[in-house]
Amino acid sequence: MNRFKRILYVSEPRSAQDACIARAVSLAQNNQAQLRIIEVHREVTAGIGMPPGGPISADLTATLIANRRQVLEDSVAPYREHIDLDIEVMIGRRFIEVIRAVLREGHDLVMKPAEDPSWFDRLFGSDDMHLLRECPCPLWLLKPDEKPNYSCILAAVDLDPYETDSEDERLSRQILELAASLALSDFAELHLVHVWDAPAAEFAAMWADNPEAFRDRFIEGDYTRHKAGIDHLKLELRKHVGDEAYSYLSPRVHMPKGRTEKEIPALANELKADLVVMGTVGRTGVPGLFIGNTAEAVLYQLQSAVLAIKPVGFVSPVTID
Repeated sequence: MNRFKRILYVSEPRSAQDACIARAVSLAQNNQAQLRIIEVHREVTAGIGMPPGGPISADLTATLIANRRQVLEDSVAPYREHIDLDIEVMIGRRFIEVIRAVLREGHDLVMKPAEDPSWFDRLFGSDDMHLLRECPCPLWLLKPDEKPNYSCILAAVDLDPYETDSEDERLSRQILELAASLALSDFAELHLVHVWDAPAAEFAAMWADNPEAFRDRFIEGDYTRHKAGIDHLKLELRKHVGDEAYSYLSPRVHMPKGRTEKEIPALANELKADLVVMGTVGRTGVPGLFIGNTAEAVLYQLQSAVLAIKPVGFVSPVTID
């Protein structure tokens, strides 16, 4: 199934990215999608302490653009016979120009080699974190040693067992459908993880005649509700991909009890997952709502590639103007 129509690949000149470009080209071919590759740089100044602008700065910037474009052309030369792709080197602030390109050109996926941010970058916001927070379409952060095909894909979903057709459930369906599509394309194992907990059990048990037995029943009831929600997601996935594809996928379900920021990275490491597909926190119609602390804590611990998805209706605070 063709999930994507317009893919935007963001070049990361500080990283080895041959394998990442190959993955983007392969995905575009498999989806019969348009592929656009951009690289964004700041304007070159004439010297230390000199403001941008002026003929010298313009010449230096033009030289940078020409040189970087040639590097990118050399990188994609082996694929030119097989796919029609577009290249542009741009000037500006990278995450802003990337989001503007998405808004202007209607891209439905951004692919980019992940940065290796310093402590300072993490504190104040790297381009990757800005994109995770503010890019309106799915963002695929790749590793320098990308495999041509993944062996294991982990879909991390969340849901409210007390509310049907909630925003969390709709986002979880998106995550699972996208993870399943990629697993089918790569002939990869598909794992589904949902971390749950029953934080109210201890408090509620305080008022019971037999606190320990009440707490156990409370936790068991919560688990049953969460499992019913996951079973419903699996049923929706079966309807979406069909019985034959679902039987081939046979998604493995993991429901660890505990803290999301601990359990998801631990499971991804245990499974040696190549890709984790997960959602970022947002609220429909609220522009610029930051990614949640839990999601950030998970992302910083993952060693795999990450495909992050926004809720339907997310509005980026970045505008075209």
